[in-house]
Amino acid sequence: MTLLGVRNLRVHFPTEEGLVKAVNTVDLEMKGREKLGLIGETGCGKTVLGMCIMRLLQPNTEVAGEIWYKGRDLLRLSEGEMRKVRGREIAMILQNPATSLNPVLRVGEQIAEAIRLHQGLDKRTAWARAVEELEAVKIASAEERAKEYPHQFSGGMQERAMIAMGLACDPALIIADEPTKGLDVKIKMQVVRLLKEVVREKAMLFITHDLGAAAEICDRIAVMYAGEIVECAETSEIFRNPLHPYTQGFLNSLPNRGLKPIPGVSPSLIDIPSGCRFHQRCDCATEICEEEHSEMVEVKEGHFVRCFLFGEKDA
Repeated sequence: MTLLGVRNLRVHFPTEEGLVKAVNTVDLEMKGREKLGLIGETGCGKTVLGMCIMRLLQPNTEVAGEIWYKGRDLLRLSEGEMRKVRGREIAMILQNPATSLNPVLRVGEQIAEAIRLHQGLDKRTAWARAVEELEAVKIASAEERAKEYPHQFSGGMQERAMIAMGLACDPALIIADEPTKGLDVKIKMQVVRLLKEVVREKAMLFITHDLGAAAEICDRIAVMYAGEIVECAETSEIFRNPLHPYTQGFLNSLPNRGLKPIPGVSPSLIDIPSGCRFHQRCDCATEICEEEHSEMVEVKEGHFVRCFLFGEKDA
């Protein structure tokens, strides 16, 4: 059963330089308890997509399309109705906890505040629950650490606190935005193992450019480039048989695959090229790639790609 369905979503930002087309005609589906990785280069629109699902974008953002969650289109809800969804039904673990956590409030107070808001508990009970959440994310001496301020936590501990805050109201869907960004390898692997454990019974949209972390956590991976999904398949299939030239290049840029950079740079989201958005950097591009924009096609069961090299069922 589909838990989250994103259909023909477009998110544009008016700026002095022009209209930034951050997300363009994105379609995604997630089932209950599924872990979906959303990967791509910095600036490709991953975080904007997550923020749009939560409806946390600036007021002048132009949004079109549909975001269905448990049978309701989130884009059609009133702000009051959406506040009941945030935190309680869908929670977001924001990137960069050093700036996301309030520096003048104790960590336990910040988690307890979310619990009181959504569950109507008194201060003492909410505080006890906050301590339990810190214990659940493996923070030792949680009762004492809950009384500390964010600056007294290490980067890894701050990330754990953000995870605890996201899980505090037992949401069905977690949107984790770059939770391993800026962490050293040892701490990153600890956070990845922790996420795998604490979201086992939940669905998670895992936004990252860290393919290693995505491989460890996710059931499926969607690859994003210049505001659109270019490939989507089961995780093992993406790593074993990447089809889109961008996916192949992204994988080949990994250290264990030779550190081969993709030539050129990503296009401006204000001045998006005609045709395939990757054609200017693609060794396989032909004339049609420069002129026409490919649709997503299912080349084998569950494996979708946006590329003129492939037709339906003929990978």
